[in-house]
Amino acid sequence: SSDDRFKPLIERWIKTESTMPEALKAYERRLDVWKQASEKAKAEKKSPPRRPRHPESLLTGNSRPGNIYCGVLAPTIGYGMKGAIWYQGESNASRAVQYRELFPFMIDSWRDEWGLGDFPFYWVQLADFKDEKPEPAESEWAELREAQTMTLKKLNNTGEAVIIDLGEGKDIHPKNKIDVAKRLARLALAETYSMPEIAYRSPLYQSMQHNGDNRLILTFAHVEPKASGWRPFDVREPVGFTIADSSKTFVHAQARILADGRIEVWSDTVADPVAVRYAWADNPVCNMYSSAGLPLTPFRTDDFPSITAGRN
Repeated sequence: SSDDRFKPLIERWIKTESTMPEALKAYERRLDVWKQASEKAKAEKKSPPRRPRHPESLLTGNSRPGNIYCGVLAPTIGYGMKGAIWYQGESNASRAVQYRELFPFMIDSWRDEWGLGDFPFYWVQLADFKDEKPEPAESEWAELREAQTMTLKKLNNTGEAVIIDLGEGKDIHPKNKIDVAKRLARLALAETYSMPEIAYRSPLYQSMQHNGDNRLILTFAHVEPKASGWRPFDVREPVGFTIADSSKTFVHAQARILADGRIEVWSDTVADPVAVRYAWADNPVCNMYSSAGLPLTPFRTDDFPSITAGRN
């Protein structure tokens, strides 16, 4: 890319390429050791050790910038299509703040290439994954989800399928593909094929106010403004909220749904709260859905420093 924002990506790859000769030499050394061990195992009628893996070809491998674009996407440009759906993000989680710019840049570039205007572009937010943590903590995966959600405000004709409830802690490729597809289909049917009666947007954090006590009150979009607009799963009380004061130390919070559909959040251990987060973890325990059965989009009300800031 000629965009200065992404030059560090190219520079990092050039540095990676410079390591290839030594990586190949190291592989040859491991291969020699493996051959000797295999011969010995064969003589002793034992199972041979696993053959060392050859380093990925930096010229033709899918990690090289531009290779997937040239080999997979470019040949399809020019074919008729109504829109695009996208499922990705895991490999960018460690650079989530950069993804705030990189992801919309990619969408814009696709639209420019096809020449069809701002065609519909829908994506799947990162699912829950990895071990559950007993206490609130910072999370690269939460920051990547945030970067994906931010794109909704940056670009027109976009949509996000939230699947914070469909992942598996030990499998990065969750088996439940049907519900993922159904949530994407809601977006396409409602937005692209003009079926507005279909509920298709997950509830989205909108604003926060202090009630003058030690409680914060949150307002949301895409949910009916009444208590029955919410459908907490498993238990009646909202689960998944954390709260912090100016120390920026988050603790688990209590929450309740108000008659007008807003949500009140507090902790008896936080006297002067300033920020709330929901489902802010790699694999959060959370239970909030709209009455249409769509999960609340993970969010934070604060702009505290991100752990992935400055990474390229």
